[in-house]
Amino acid sequence: MRVLVAMSGGVDSSVAAARMVDAGHDVVGVHLALSSTPGTLRTGSRGCCSKEDAGDARRVADVLGIPFYVWDFADRFKEDVIDDFVEAYARGETPNPCVRCNERIKFSALASRALALGFDALATGHYARLENGRLRRAVDHDKDQSYVLAVLTAEQLRHALFPIGDTPKAQIREEAARRGLAVADKADSHDVCFIPSGDTQAFLGARIGVRRGSVVDSAGTVLAEHDGVHGFTIGQRKGLGIPGPGPDGRPRYVTGIDAQTGTVQVGTVDDLEVGTLEGDAPVFTAGVAPHGPVEGVVQVRAHGGIADAVAELRGDTLHVTLRSPLRGVAPGQTLVLYRPDPDGDEVLASATIRTAR
Repeated sequence: MRVLVAMSGGVDSSVAAARMVDAGHDVVGVHLALSSTPGTLRTGSRGCCSKEDAGDARRVADVLGIPFYVWDFADRFKEDVIDDFVEAYARGETPNPCVRCNERIKFSALASRALALGFDALATGHYARLENGRLRRAVDHDKDQSYVLAVLTAEQLRHALFPIGDTPKAQIREEAARRGLAVADKADSHDVCFIPSGDTQAFLGARIGVRRGSVVDSAGTVLAEHDGVHGFTIGQRKGLGIPGPGPDGRPRYVTGIDAQTGTVQVGTVDDLEVGTLEGDAPVFTAGVAPHGPVEGVVQVRAHGGIADAVAELRGDTLHVTLRSPLRGVAPGQTLVLYRPDPDGDEVLASATIRTAR
């Protein structure tokens, strides 16, 4: 089988490529250039896809004896991931750019090019498992990335391979060291890859500009002014610009954002609890929507925000009733529905949260 391996220059994708070679496949490595100024995209463990990362990936490919290329996806990445991220925050939403990158870049643009060039599959270093076409959590639940892959369609999953999802991260590093790969101890990248400074508010402010509005309490009393709703997310406690806790002495949190009026509402932690979710653009990883209500587990953040729930497709909207409330759920986040299974939770569906109440 001809396999294209997306090589970020990190330890995970490097071991994924090595395992594909061991399996006897015809393997080619590719590094995605996602920035027109790649030297600015890594500061220690922040960011990714820098010149340093491309060099690391090339050296691993040399060790493995496979062809290696760098493909320029910078324009597509800016349009489909960075611009989408900025626009979502300007609407008062809280997007996950890793979800969009997998959906629109790695398993759409990249996978489409790979198939057009005659490859049979795209392999990545994601921590997830595929069994008989079913997407499952990784063995290492602490590193599980099935959440950010849950937007993939059945057709996309048919051409995907996740070679390291059956192995804990610590063992992946040990394997890389045994293979003589210099990236064995390389730090994992974290935060938003295209904001290496880690200052999301400054990044957004430079692109959205000043859009003044008010911070109000549940009664509508103005507590403070702000420079834009992009500086806030549901559940935020710090940096609200208000004078201390509420009259009851309890901390206040962002409980609502109205981008049209520029209003940011604050309340108590209890006001953050939601019991129902509605999601747009649902994707069913098996390719077919289930009939009637489905019991499962819903996750609303990449790491955390999990509750038992029942979900049902109504028209083009996925309606979810939570068995126990969740806090800090925001429009723009991705909800993922899992089927609990002793062999590893199976992803059933995903959708972009439109309302949470």
